[in-house]
Amino acid sequence: MTNVSLKTFLNPRYWYAWPILALLYVMSRMPMRVLWLLGSGLGSLFCLFPTPLRAFAQRNIELCFPEMGADDRHALVKQHFRLMGVTALSNSIAWFAPMSRVIKLVAIRDEHYLTQAIASGRTVILLAPHFIALDIGGMRAVYDKNLVAMYRKARDPLLEYLFQRRTRTGAVLIDRLEGLKPLFRYLHEGRPFYYLPDQDMGERASVFVPFFGIPAATVTALSRIAAKTKALVVPCVSRVLPNGKGFEVRLYPPFENFPTDDPVADATRMNKEIESWVREMPEQYMWSYRRFKTRPNGESSLYED
Repeated sequence: MTNVSLKTFLNPRYWYAWPILALLYVMSRMPMRVLWLLGSGLGSLFCLFPTPLRAFAQRNIELCFPEMGADDRHALVKQHFRLMGVTALSNSIAWFAPMSRVIKLVAIRDEHYLTQAIASGRTVILLAPHFIALDIGGMRAVYDKNLVAMYRKARDPLLEYLFQRRTRTGAVLIDRLEGLKPLFRYLHEGRPFYYLPDQDMGERASVFVPFFGIPAATVTALSRIAAKTKALVVPCVSRVLPNGKGFEVRLYPPFENFPTDDPVADATRMNKEIESWVREMPEQYMWSYRRFKTRPNGESSLYED
């Protein structure tokens, strides 16, 4: 990984970053209640405009909750974008606030599942689906545990710098393009792996298994990595608490009898588990992502071109 430092932004080409960084630093010191009000308003305003993100969210919710009426789906989209606004501003805390503030704002529920898994001496994979609070939640869940995570390097230096702020607690980020070899090296050192599983990586890297009853391109990396490292898979779900009360990370018991010798069955089980958590708080799943972009057997797109 090539580090991006503040010196990068001394280049006049990148001076645009300074006011943004200054604003993020100021927001990282604001009361959570203020960020809640500002973020809710910003998200509500964004939802008024016919952006691609809103269109993707509307379509995903329509596909996944066909039993909902149009008014209920519309209300869910609005609620989702309000919370997206809150987390967008609150990520400033994850990136720039003292860790003491992150710890204060993010409660951990059932942490013993993680501590016991680490104490067992086995490799630990934290299964962290794309809920909107995963940045600040993940940073708190594995504070002092020196995790490793994979990500896609950003082309924009400012965005890359913000991504790399995640490493300030000792985490290591690996660009997905580097493959799994460096990941296995860090897992061998005993680092937990913070894994975001619900991504559409294209047909070649995936199997098609149901997600809300829809065949979804799903990578089988979780079972492959768990098999190779004999890892325990501990689900880790982040949640925005209401009215500026902060965030919560809930940890679940490690998967039993996982992995099996059937990667398709393992991927199906993983999607089923994620779906159950989404149903608990549907407004907090990252619906603005084209989860069903890749279609099997050349089927037509589920999204308007």
